[in-house]
Amino acid sequence: MDKTIRTHFDNIRSDDPQEQNKAYYALIDATDKPVVWAYEVWDELFEGLKHKDNHVRAISAQVLSNLAKSDTKEKMLKDFGKLLDVTKDEKFVTARHCLQSLWKVGVAGKKQQKVYIDGLEKRFKECIKEKNASLIRYDILVSMKIVYNEVKDEGIKEKALALIETEKDAKYQKKYKTVWK
Repeated sequence: MDKTIRTHFDNIRSDDPQEQNKAYYALIDATDKPVVWAYEVWDELFEGLKHKDNHVRAISAQVLSNLAKSDTKEKMLKDFGKLLDVTKDEKFVTARHCLQSLWKVGVAGKKQQKVYIDGLEKRFKECIKEKNASLIRYDILVSMKIVYNEVKDEGIKEKALALIETEKDAKYQKKYKTVWK
């Protein structure tokens, strides 16, 4: 990894919001394609998921999702649960940023797709008692739709439609169905 990328990783934890944002955009751009240095920062990013600063947690989750395509050792298969835990973050904006980036794990390979789908199915079911359950469920279905559009696996569509059918409120069921038209 070059010095510039290392500096961006250091700046994720900056107290300066502008430096933090600059680091975020640079790292998302840098990890848009597979990189060879993913494991140099893997553990550091997973530690960032528990950082006191919610911005660090959000950035770490989004960069990790982006690194799924670089995960040649398939560590995400074991670590995905830690990433999914961030979708329950005390700061809803952080949880949502993580949730909206998880689709990148779902398109990284068949094994990753399975842990992703299983994780989102579980999250869809358990979030019902949470304050923002309908928004969480909507984001889950949008994420699954993105993965479906990328990989064209009918099993994903069937799973999503089955989840929608479990919604008891007709208003929300109708809203969720709009994702899959």
